[in-house]
Amino acid sequence: MADATTRATPRLSRSARRIQLMSAAKAAFVTQGYHAAAMDDIADRAGVSKPVLYQHFPSKLELYLALLNESADEMVRLVRAALAATTDNHERVDNAVAAYFSFVADNGQAYRLIFESDLRGQLDVERIVERSTDDCISAITDTITTDTGVDVEQARLLASGMVGLSQVSARYWLQQSPHVSRAEAIELLSTLMWRGISWFPRQEPV
Repeated sequence: MADATTRATPRLSRSARRIQLMSAAKAAFVTQGYHAAAMDDIADRAGVSKPVLYQHFPSKLELYLALLNESADEMVRLVRAALAATTDNHERVDNAVAAYFSFVADNGQAYRLIFESDLRGQLDVERIVERSTDDCISAITDTITTDTGVDVEQARLLASGMVGLSQVSARYWLQQSPHVSRAEAIELLSTLMWRGISWFPRQEPV
């Protein structure tokens, strides 16, 4: 008869187990950082043995990179969806700012993996972070060039400014502005952006 104190590991599909492990890893990495988080702790959080964890992720770095990729992809998805949701450019600005606030506030602090990682400087980490930021800039650039006729280099500069403002401000709001509601913060920033970007006349389709 099995010892009653032995940990029982429910049988899950491989994909469901992977999701469970990554959720536990996110909690460990965002609270402790990469270097302090231990695979033993992640296994404990997931309620599995360490060998089970290593079956899915052969190293802590591989686990971290998988989680970082997932978080980066989610940020890009939110921005693209925000832009695609409407053809009204004022609403697009509102939606894009709101997308960054959603990513920062609603994803279990996954933004820390991208913007505040203690593993920055590691080549694979830098590639993922740069790729996700570039994808967001490219999505906004496409909208600007299509709607205003501004050339691509100018549009990318404008888009990078909008991305940087949204990223930094959303993180600042979460950490330093407890008396400003999310709705108020989004309205303030989108108003600031719109008063700038709306200066460029909209190009009507030929």
